[in-house]
Parts: sequence; structure tokens; C-alpha cells
Amino acid sequence: METITRVVAPEEDGLTVRRYLRGKLKFSARAVSRLTQAETGILVNGERAFTTRELRAGDVLRVEIGDRRQPKKPLVPGNWPLEILWEDEHLLVINKPAGMTSHASNFDPDAPNVGGALAYLRGGGFIFHPASRLDRGTSGIMVVAKSGYIHDRLRRAMHSGAYRREYRAICTGRPEPPQGVINLPIGRDESSVVARMVRPDGAKAVTAYETLSASDAPALSFVRLRPRTGRTHQLRVHMAHMGCALLGDWLYGVESPLIARPALHSYRLTLRHPVEGGWLELTAPLPGDMAQVLGRYFKLGGIENADMVGDVPLQARTAGGVPQGDSGTGGARDLDARERESGL
Repeated sequence: METITRVVAPEEDGLTVRRYLRGKLKFSARAVSRLTQAETGILVNGERAFTTRELRAGDVLRVEIGDRRQPKKPLVPGNWPLEILWEDEHLLVINKPAGMTSHASNFDPDAPNVGGALAYLRGGGFIFHPASRLDRGTSGIMVVAKSGYIHDRLRRAMHSGAYRREYRAICTGRPEPPQGVINLPIGRDESSVVARMVRPDGAKAVTAYETLSASDAPALSFVRLRPRTGRTHQLRVHMAHMGCALLGDWLYGVESPLIARPALHSYRLTLRHPVEGGWLELTAPLPGDMAQVLGRYFKLGGIENADMVGDVPLQARTAGGVPQGDSGTGGARDLDARERESGL
């Protein structure tokens, strides 16, 4: 069973176990209740403890955070290739290929999916907690928690400074202005089973974008996208609403002979570790289909370093402070500053 161990600091002396769990470790009230029902759920100095116990400086608090309940529908393992970029005892980060769904589909249960691939790699007892999901046609970085507790911590951090995601995309046309923030609500398109649309009664949706390069023939743009909310199809809907649907996006634009899917890649993750507290920064280079379009139609010199495209080694850093990034990070930092100035 996965656990967290903490030594009570002098300034924490006198806190009850409940206050420590709720305030310091951010357990939900329901999670605390479940811990009290387990014989080894909460231990202080190796002994079972109730939540009313007052902690003393130097006490060793050990809490179980693993899943005790199995999911109602077990994962069906599938031998599908899946690259694991980074992993520890609490979470893992994968590089999802295009064409793989996040969850098994009720309509096509035999289709490659992340949950089934991880069950194959980690064993049938693996419980799938995707902290974020990618559309079937989207490639790139995806975070998976190893317990419900870690999943909840990541969910709370999503779209904050502690959990930032950055995408690369190729869109049709020219975004005008070349960079900015799209703040338009998104809801269901009543004429479609799957499509979404910008609508005034939709949920708040915010996307920061920046044009990195452009091609004249055909008229395409290579863009950086930074979602500040997590609506279904958000990036695809926002770009299409600007008149710049993603290349190959059959749902919100048109199919393209240049690429067989929406040209969207989850490129960079910046994450404060939910348990250790240090920073994790990962990048995944563009897959071959997008890199081929860029290499054929775009002049990339001077916009960013080559870590965006091709078979470039994974960039990964962990540090106690905010990650400084690699040579391809400067534009992203500048964009962060512009977003802060705009009040986002």
C-alpha cells in the first residue's frame, strides 16, 4: 500500500491528526473518514491513531494513500506501445501516440487505449487515474496518478501555476492578432453528438496562443497554445472560432492530405510534485507527422530551438525552485508575463 510519511515540525506541535491531514496534506473529509476505517490507515510513531489525537513535534505520521477499492469496471490489458517519460511511486507521465484513446471506448472496446496499455505494463490490478485526458487524435504528454489521493491533488492544481500544460499545433490561416488570449465560453453543439461550440451559455474557457511561424503556400501557422481551463475540445474549438481550424481537424475544419488527424501535440508539462513539492518539467518532441509538415512548409530558424521537432531526447528536470527551462522556453516565459499583465 502506497503511503506518505511526515515528521511533525515544531510549528505544527499541537495540531490534531485531522487538522494535519486536512490542512497540511489536503485530504478531503471523505478520504479522512476512509482512513479511520483502516487498521493501518493512520499511524503515529507506528501505532494506530485517531483523528482527534494531538501531534507533538518529532512525531512520525504515516498515512496510507493507496486505493483500497477496486474500480467497478476493471481495465482490460492490451499490448499496445506506450512510452513512459517519467515515473515515481506517486505518478507517471506518458507520451501518448495519436490514434490511442485515453479510456476504453464502449463503441470500440478493442481499440488501443492508455488505460489498457498501462494495465498490460503494470499488471491487471493497476487502477487508472488520468489527471488529464487527450483526444484520440492528439499526441503528447499526459499525466496519470497512481492513487485517488494523488489524482485529487493534481485535479486541484490543474490550470494553476503549479500545473501548466503547453501545446504545439499547426492551424490553417493566420491568427489575428498573432498572439493573444481567447476568452470565449464553450458548450455542446446541439446538432452533433460529439462536437462543441462557442456559445454564451457555455462554460468559461480561456486559451492563450502565440504564432511561432507561418507558411505562405499553403497558408498555415505553427502556434503555441496554453489552456487555462480544460473544456472538451477547447483548443480545437477556440482556433476554429478564430477562423484558423487545426490542420486535419475534420470535426471543426476540413480533412487534409497533409496529416490524417488534428495537428495538435501536448508538448510541455510544468508541474509542482503533489507530494515532494519540487518542480518537474518535461517536453516531448513533435511526432513525425507534424514534424514532416513543418519541415516541408516552414522556415523554423530563429523561432525556437530544435527541441520542438524531430527525434530530440526528452528534456526533464526536477528542482527545488521554478524550472529555468531549456533554450526553447524563453518565449513561453514571455507569454506568461503578458498573460499576467492582462489579468489572466
